Amino acid sequence: MATTNAIEVNNLVKRYKKTKTNAVDGISFDVKKGEFFSLLGPNGAGKTTTISILTTTLAKTSGTLKLAGFDVDKNASEVRRNIGVIFQKPSLDENLTAEENIRFHAILYGIYPFAPFYSLMPKDYKDKLNELGELLGIKDELGKPIKSFSGGMKRKLEIIRSLIHNPKVLFLDEPTSGLDPEARKTLWNYLKEVRAREKMTIFLTTHYLDEAEDADRICIISKGKIKELGTPTKIKSKLLDEYLIIGAKDNLKLETELRKHKLEYKEENGLYVLDINGHSAQDLIQMIKTKLTTLKVHSPSLEEAYIDLIESEHNEN
Repeated sequence: MATTNAIEVNNLVKRYKKTKTNAVDGISFDVKKGEFFSLLGPNGAGKTTTISILTTTLAKTSGTLKLAGFDVDKNASEVRRNIGVIFQKPSLDENLTAEENIRFHAILYGIYPFAPFYSLMPKDYKDKLNELGELLGIKDELGKPIKSFSGGMKRKLEIIRSLIHNPKVLFLDEPTSGLDPEARKTLWNYLKEVRAREKMTIFLTTHYLDEAEDADRICIISKGKIKELGTPTKIKSKLLDEYLIIGAKDNLKLETELRKHKLEYKEENGLYVLDINGHSAQDLIQMIKTKLTTLKVHSPSLEEAYIDLIESEHNEN
């Protein structure tokens, strides 16, 4: 029976030599085909180690992993053909031109037969290269040596290289590090378009938590263990409260009404903070008849929930 999962991780463990603790400590999760999945955690949590094992660049200590239906240990070459990777640290050959970096990458992955010159490459390769080069604003630089490229241009080149073979699973390890806000926005708009068109699975790690807000599911790890796994909405609602901030000219009348409805609140600087506690903000507002002069709805962000979880972890230790 065909699986609906693009990635399956079961009890993955990684311990580096001469260390007393596991860098990745028995984690298990799956990623559905076409899903946008984000792995979050502080530095040293095990994010990059997990991605490195999944992309066959690092050996695991124990556990089982499948990617695109292939066993990561037994079918490493098939796994590599089905993935694109943008690593956190640059992995470009500065002795080559930008196009040569992309071409030799595609050839090594078995996407095209060896061709010593760009002119001998197939039309679909050239069309895809020009499309991606234009999208990221470096089309005219693709024939140039990358020694002269800025950090941002090298990042764009790595993005093109990872997408040139239309991978089934795209791993993004801090993909927009070094990009300006406009380039970040352009990249994410393109990735959303490609994901919708190609049903591509995206696996993201990032320090820009706004990039993970649109993920279908998020996995937060700390010290090699999974702490939370679920949709952004569920994680935010579990870790943080949504609340209303209200105020009125006649605060005495407002406070009397809040007590009448048995609503939990606290007073801060002449305003009232109400926990929503399972109600909708609209329901609470409709219950209050006193004319309000202040009305704000605070919905927690993923960043707030993430920081709250990591700080809680730190305080426990």
